Amino acid sequence: MDYKSPVRTTLTETADPDHVIVNIGPSHPATHGTVQIIAEIDGETVKRADIHCGYLHRGFEKESEHHTYHNVIPYTDRLNYCSALNNNFAYADAVEKLLGVQLPPRCIYLRTLLSEYNRIADHITCVAASVMELGAMTAFLYLMTVRDYIFEHLNQLTGARLTYSYVRIGGLARDLPDGWLERLEEVLQFTENYVERIHGLLDRNRIFIDRMRNVGVMTPEHALNWGYTGPTLRSTGLAMDLRKDSPYLAYADLDFDVPVGIKGDNFDRYYVRMCEIDESIAMVRQCVRKLPDGPVSIDDPRVMLPKKELVYTQIEALVNHFKLVIDGIKVPAGEVYVAHEAPNGELGFYLISDGSGRPYKLHVRAPSFLHVGGLHTLIEGGQISDIVPTFGSINMIGGECDR
Repeated sequence: MDYKSPVRTTLTETADPDHVIVNIGPSHPATHGTVQIIAEIDGETVKRADIHCGYLHRGFEKESEHHTYHNVIPYTDRLNYCSALNNNFAYADAVEKLLGVQLPPRCIYLRTLLSEYNRIADHITCVAASVMELGAMTAFLYLMTVRDYIFEHLNQLTGARLTYSYVRIGGLARDLPDGWLERLEEVLQFTENYVERIHGLLDRNRIFIDRMRNVGVMTPEHALNWGYTGPTLRSTGLAMDLRKDSPYLAYADLDFDVPVGIKGDNFDRYYVRMCEIDESIAMVRQCVRKLPDGPVSIDDPRVMLPKKELVYTQIEALVNHFKLVIDGIKVPAGEVYVAHEAPNGELGFYLISDGSGRPYKLHVRAPSFLHVGGLHTLIEGGQISDIVPTFGSINMIGGECDR
């Protein structure tokens, strides 16, 4: 039997002989290695676009069914690896909702502080990569310097620069080390200084404005229809933010604004992220001022792993550690959906438990997946050169897009 290769149903040919179909990615550096854009072009104009994600195949959701609840934590790190702590906390929150546990106040404030700290790093990474792909190398190097300071500081707390695995079901792995908060203020001041430089370099730069303003424009209705959330949605002028609309952790106790754009174009998406960096810095400082004393984890041997020194010296702690590692936490049967305002938008975990030590089903509502799903509507009608800044402005992260 003759083998016939599968035929694409879209954009395999064009009715207009003057149009050309080209492939952009998945190996193009601006598509970050996992996305393929099949574009029908007329000269330099993109007439139609068919965007394919699916070259990473992480299998996060299926892997979660075969690991205990604690063992899933490192997998959540790799969803959005630019803000791993936000993924950690959202997943842990879903499990804790089914368990019905109440976190200690210090844990709640530390999770809020670290969520905003990691949001700063995520936005800086997005803006740095986007402007670098437009040729703004000075701005890129400034921003990556800031990110490196933040990563080194988080490394002092978690033991890792990028994928932290710092959360525990029912708390955190450890408390803050000595001098960490003092260093935090130094990093925040350093960040403010360099963010001010970026505003000076880009906000009135004619080349940057021409590449970003009135490019990739969308209305609030368009954004909602495609399921856009986060800075991408707020760039259209809609002040929708789960931290305000459905407060979780300590956000109800914090004073902050929700920056919004005007036109919903690439420039607005850049500017909203830059303004959110300022708001996150203010929220981190509020958390530091309000940070209470006390434990960072609940005292429940059915949920929390015992301290290592006790595992090595007490038989009860050793047995408890063995049971939690091998059998996992026994989460009551039920289902729950928990959503956090991640740097890219609504990050939700839909969890089903059958009462065993492993998730029966775990689905993640990844903002990047929905943003890529509607990306073709933003680049159709524009120029080929507009694909790169528009793609960068939605901040597609492959780990959560093709999860």
